[in-house]
Amino acid sequence: MDLPRIYVSLSKRRLYLYEGNLLIRSYPIGIGKILTRTPIGNYVIINKVPYPYSRPGGPLSPYGTLWMGLSRPGYGIHGTNRPSSIGKMVSRGCIRMFNQHVEDLGRRVGIGTSVMIRP
Repeated sequence: MDLPRIYVSLSKRRLYLYEGNLLIRSYPIGIGKILTRTPIGNYVIINKVPYPYSRPGGPLSPYGTLWMGLSRPGYGIHGTNRPSSIGKMVSRGCIRMFNQHVEDLGRRVGIGTSVMIRP
């Protein structure tokens, strides 16, 4: 069985999950603003950190329900507490997803999964 890999198209604002040459899933994403663009390149997922929907007496996490850190420090694929931001150029360079989508992706990929980000 082929390992999963992630391909991100910034121009289409989509994240694609492949196993070999087979497309498994496609998700809409939010990407970096003009001044804080999402970095183009080849990376790997280096960690996965779940977040609760809310903390007692505290705000929702800006990373939604899951953070998956990339091998480029400070960047990751994560959920959001602002679902209206999906499809837009609004982040500080990270890739934002709907919480239910990042949770689905997180169940399908592991640490070491390759992530290709292209224009």
